[in-house]
Amino acid sequence: MSDKKVSRPCHHCKSKSASAQTDTSKIHYEKFWLYRHCSSVQQRDRQAQKAGQLFSGLLAMNVVFLGSAFISSMIFNKVAITLADVWILLSILKVLCLFWIIYYLLGISRQPHAMLYRDSHAGAIWIRGSVLLFGSCSILLNVFQIGYSTILVHCKSRVEIVFPSIGILFICTQAYFLWHHAKDCIQVQHNLTRCGLMLTIATNLLLWLLAVTNDTLHVEIESQLREVERRFTGKAPSSPPHRCNETTLCTCPNTTICKVFQKGYILLYPFNTEYCLVCCSVLYVMWKNVGRRISHHHIPHTKPKFKLQGVVFGPLLGTSAVIIGACVFMMYQIQATSLVPSRQVFVIYYSYYIVLLPLMSVGAVIGTIIHALEKKELDTLKNPTRSLDVVLLMGAALGQIGMSYFSIVALVATDPRDLLNSLALSYSVLLIFQNITQNVFVIDGLHRQRATPPGKEEDTKEEQNREAYSQRRVSVLELGQEIRKASLSYIHTYSHLSWKRRVLREISFFLVLCNIILWVMPTFGAHPIFENGMERSFYGYSTWFVIVNFGLPLGVFYHMHSVGGLLEVYVTA
Repeated sequence: MSDKKVSRPCHHCKSKSASAQTDTSKIHYEKFWLYRHCSSVQQRDRQAQKAGQLFSGLLAMNVVFLGSAFISSMIFNKVAITLADVWILLSILKVLCLFWIIYYLLGISRQPHAMLYRDSHAGAIWIRGSVLLFGSCSILLNVFQIGYSTILVHCKSRVEIVFPSIGILFICTQAYFLWHHAKDCIQVQHNLTRCGLMLTIATNLLLWLLAVTNDTLHVEIESQLREVERRFTGKAPSSPPHRCNETTLCTCPNTTICKVFQKGYILLYPFNTEYCLVCCSVLYVMWKNVGRRISHHHIPHTKPKFKLQGVVFGPLLGTSAVIIGACVFMMYQIQATSLVPSRQVFVIYYSYYIVLLPLMSVGAVIGTIIHALEKKELDTLKNPTRSLDVVLLMGAALGQIGMSYFSIVALVATDPRDLLNSLALSYSVLLIFQNITQNVFVIDGLHRQRATPPGKEEDTKEEQNREAYSQRRVSVLELGQEIRKASLSYIHTYSHLSWKRRVLREISFFLVLCNIILWVMPTFGAHPIFENGMERSFYGYSTWFVIVNFGLPLGVFYHMHSVGGLLEVYVTA
């Protein structure tokens, strides 16, 4: 009788109910032919899990090396391996990933007992929202590329239209897959799932690598813009790109739609690299969670909620930084889009950073000291999402740190006493220090155990007030009384927080708002490190293009990921 109950399909298993079940017959232990003679089922399961991770990792490594060899050959030998050959290889990989994702959605995920557990820490709403945001921008980027290639179809290959078309289908399918299944701890077909996830990760890495190194269309558009500048000023441009002569036969006609495609492509280009990086991080967590069985103590009984309580000065300072940054950004965008950007706008831009970065560094150092003074235990439970957060914070910071060191070398070697050069030099040094101090603060905060929330009785009263408020029609006088009660509750909560937790919340919220504006500015087109021309003239156009396209998306991803980590620190405080 019990066997029949066990074999009955369970299509709507929730994480809590699944974890509470002790019937081991529902557990699909992993098997691998190398370890089929193990005496213990658990030991065979652990060895099979390690072997599956090893072989799927080897698959991804070989795919990445093959694609990297194609891309490198395209860079150094454009005759034997062309950009179209690289696009064909990536199109094949995209199609294979599409087949696997469709099979996962329609086959693997619908099998009985396939998803007995779900990782509550994985696939946070902000990172899945980032997948949708960057995915939408990447779709628009491909649309602009298709439109631009269609207008110039007489001098462009058909592959330049087919490749972005497949890319749109791949982005839509992958975004849907990650939005609905980012928390999955799949319990069936472990090896096939791991290989499919690793193949998708490798494909996204190769798309990111191609976006970083391929400056063909940028050089083409740059040459046309400089041609317009030459006609406008009546003289030759001061520093023409190194491949202008290759693009003279394929010139965009003087139409509004073509200019829109050009501007849209350049504006949305960083979003594509961001999309690839975010997808890789989510897919890696899914890969680590394949076959994972979550015990009771891993499942939170109460999901922490973000409440704007206990902070006053952090939101005020952070909002001021956001407003000033938005003004600087709009001023920069107006000046930088002109044919001859003024020197003053670069001075204002760097001055804003030189004032903001030390404040962020001081706040992070104070927060780290308070963490050291606290007697809060460290959270030592196994958590793949948190481990990945730490790796991503450290890895993404390398983008900005690397660009800063390249800038320091170029600026010191040219003329460090110049005003603009000295500001850019100070900006690079302060950026390195700010990244390091913020990483220490966030990583230390992520490993602290959650504090017990103060004023539980006040929270219960607030919930009762909200229920009563929703059940009756409130007059203007009653509404004023409710606002007054909420304000008193806010002040009461703020006064009952210890000074350490209060300062941690102030610092965390201030850093959240600062990272938001530092994420928005480079994401939507403020790139003075490329547009001021100092480092570009020192390293050359193509070399500095690769450095910036490698470091800039990582920098944007770092600030975006820091927001999530800082919000977690804010909640745990």
